[in-house]
Amino acid sequence: MRNIFRVLILISILGGSAGNLKAQEASHSFSLSDTAFLLDGKPFQMISGEIHYPRVPRESWRHRMKMAKAMGLNTIGTYVFWNIHEPQQGRYDFSGNNDVAEFVKIAKEEGLWVVLRPSPYVCAEWEFGGYPYWLQNIKGLEVRSKEPQYLKAYKNYLMEVGKQLAPLQVNHGGNVLMVQIENEYGSYGSDKEYLDLNRKMFIEAGFDGLLYTCDPEAAIKDGHLPGLLAAINGVDNPEKVKSLVNQNNGGKGPYFIAEWYPAWFDWWGTAHHTVPASKYAGRLDSVLQAGISINMYMFHGGTTRGFMNGANFNDKNPYEPQISSYDYDAPLDEAGNATEKFMRFREAIQKNLPAGSSLPPVPAAKPSISTSPVVFTSTNTVFDLLKAPKSSLKPLTFEDLNQAYGYVMYRTTFNGNGARQLLKIRDLRDYGIVFINGKRVGNLDRRLYQDSVMLDLPKGKVRLDILVENMGRINFGPYLLKNTKGITQKVELGGKEILNWQMYGLPFDNIKSLGFKTAGTGSGDAPVLKKGHLTLDKVADTYLDFSNWGKGVVWINGHNLGRYWEIGPQQTVYVPAEWLKPGKNEVVVFELIKPASSTLLGRDKAILDQLK
Repeated sequence: MRNIFRVLILISILGGSAGNLKAQEASHSFSLSDTAFLLDGKPFQMISGEIHYPRVPRESWRHRMKMAKAMGLNTIGTYVFWNIHEPQQGRYDFSGNNDVAEFVKIAKEEGLWVVLRPSPYVCAEWEFGGYPYWLQNIKGLEVRSKEPQYLKAYKNYLMEVGKQLAPLQVNHGGNVLMVQIENEYGSYGSDKEYLDLNRKMFIEAGFDGLLYTCDPEAAIKDGHLPGLLAAINGVDNPEKVKSLVNQNNGGKGPYFIAEWYPAWFDWWGTAHHTVPASKYAGRLDSVLQAGISINMYMFHGGTTRGFMNGANFNDKNPYEPQISSYDYDAPLDEAGNATEKFMRFREAIQKNLPAGSSLPPVPAAKPSISTSPVVFTSTNTVFDLLKAPKSSLKPLTFEDLNQAYGYVMYRTTFNGNGARQLLKIRDLRDYGIVFINGKRVGNLDRRLYQDSVMLDLPKGKVRLDILVENMGRINFGPYLLKNTKGITQKVELGGKEILNWQMYGLPFDNIKSLGFKTAGTGSGDAPVLKKGHLTLDKVADTYLDFSNWGKGVVWINGHNLGRYWEIGPQQTVYVPAEWLKPGKNEVVVFELIKPASSTLLGRDKAILDQLK
């Protein structure tokens, strides 16, 4: 009987995986039995992989879906990211790479189902765990709580998400099988009333299908809302999965591993994380044999662009901002190509299909190229970029300035006495460069608990400038609520507070708005914005090599490709072919600590494992 049941599940896998468009045009039912998910009344086993639409160029979404089908997946999982969809309060954006509804529709066209995770908290190594920065400007607001201002903002956003995605649920003719409320809430709290408010808001937003919660083993009891499906994260022993779910699901299934980790992410200054495919292929096989549904986190990581990386921090570990590459050592690499892990997982899935069944062929790897060097034609120092400042007695945070990301230059003047004094910044977040009369005198790094520098002050009028970079808001843990950026308390010189500041915002949210004033290579030691071009005879993926540069961010043809930093482990920045063109491609680099750097070329392979 067990074998017959398993065959039924696996036939359903093929139906979902091959699932042509006609099969998904009509409304479907998706429900729970005591042991399995039921799609139109028949057992269905989800073999899902996580892909985050903002981490993949829109032009590449369909390719990644085809790769998912080729590995044997029948479902795609994705978070929905509040901070990209409501970057400023009341201003919504579901266009371009933020068009999550189109992402879901493309999955449907490719015969894939979707598990949707609008949370609104996502963690995900993403800036502020997905929360928009402006929540911190509402006095008294507390995320992940019943605080009324938070619930109001949350509901407003969720209603907009519902307009986009609720019509795409299976019971309305779409391909969204399930929707997750909150996200690993048991790792944060245990308020069931709060979780029920989440449930009610999701239903009011139109999500009237199957809802579920997910939590790691130690937190599943606190994070589960009775009446909803309980899913487990980070456990893949079949018996343990069933036991944990049974304990929280009224003694029955079905069984869903909502986050299965065959790899891990990276942060600046630590070794690149890799996990051998052999360590997890057998585990995948055993989970599938047991009839358990699974979502791989990640199937394809992609790249965290546009200042959207998050950070970890707690009382035991230093501030740890994540790198731009979200390669994750996933089955698909950062560029979307199959890895050994992809092939081993494909074998495990193929092994569990009914006799005579086969998967689609694996698409050939995308071509990649090395390039000639970028030709830089103009350079401006950071001081050339400063526009109208805002003035304040005390330093203002990024939030005070209504600036989400990027950099802020803090400036003040005072009379120097020719003495040697200690400059101390109280709670610098996160990276600072200190200048006296335009000359760099020190770099400060929150990761290393650096917040002060000894100054040899000249006599007479002194101009103090402090350039501060937001390296990414914390995305997990107790400090989620302490996430303001910039100089968040005060600046002291010789133990006395310095007052009367001017703040110059440098959000770099629209690179085309920055006028380049000069040509040449620049001089001195100030950070520089360099503009040039990369000339290509043919278009293909490439990886800009910053191993001889310092620290900064790069754009190509207006697209923010992400950060680089010489400390590693990431030394290259991925450039998708879809954002390139034959001929001249505009390249802009903001370099913080090695302004004389000028040699930049593309390589045909990524360098993600070199620490300096």
